[in-house]
Amino acid sequence: MDPYLEQQGLWPEFHNRLLVAIADVLGPQLRPKYRVAIEKRVYQDAAADLQIGRPDAAVFRATSEANLAPQRQGQIVVEPVMVELPMPEEITERFLEIREVGTEAVVTTLELLSPSNKRAGKGRQLYEAKRLKVLGSQTHLVEIDLIRAFGPLPLRGATAASLYRIVVSRVEQRPLAALYGFNLSDPIPSFPVPLQADDRPVWVDLQDLVNGLYDRASYDLAINYSQDPIPPLSPTDAVWAREWLMSQGVLG
Repeated sequence: MDPYLEQQGLWPEFHNRLLVAIADVLGPQLRPKYRVAIEKRVYQDAAADLQIGRPDAAVFRATSEANLAPQRQGQIVVEPVMVELPMPEEITERFLEIREVGTEAVVTTLELLSPSNKRAGKGRQLYEAKRLKVLGSQTHLVEIDLIRAFGPLPLRGATAASLYRIVVSRVEQRPLAALYGFNLSDPIPSFPVPLQADDRPVWVDLQDLVNGLYDRASYDLAINYSQDPIPPLSPTDAVWAREWLMSQGVLG
């Protein structure tokens, strides 16, 4: 996984394009019994740039005293400053549903997590509520987490922490789920998409999809690899990333 794709200016585009790529590779394999639908949830939350890495209120010095109210003689004069408040922002999150043709029953939900699903706030609350609803239903859940930032979503039993996670929760195995954990230097594992009990799961080669998408979108032209990614890498991962980039001729 390329950690530079997490940056705020690229992730929304990468997220949407990868979801479409997954849908496109699944679609022909699922015919004629199932189809893949791209769904969305929309809600309002405080603007992300006021939630992450900035104070509760940004402060700006007033530029002109002409904007101040007249002061009466003897009154204490306090020069105001202009502050920025967190304005509501419409958040759209897209996900995939595999539906049975004819009944439109949702067999599997596939979620590709975004920062809004993981950082503390309304987005995480809504997603965790939706996650619990799916886990309490007869719908399989596939959850792909390619975001290093923020805490992981709740799970128990992992023997080792990992930067990235793919969780496959089959209805018949709950509360157990298959966890595919991997780190920066590891290949992205393939994962199965479960279907109804009498159908074999369909496997997705996520590494191949990410590589192809990276090339088609020309992300190498949009990323400055001489700068540190956000969030920064651990010292060990930073050394590995620099050596890998040098081996690819990206850094001199």
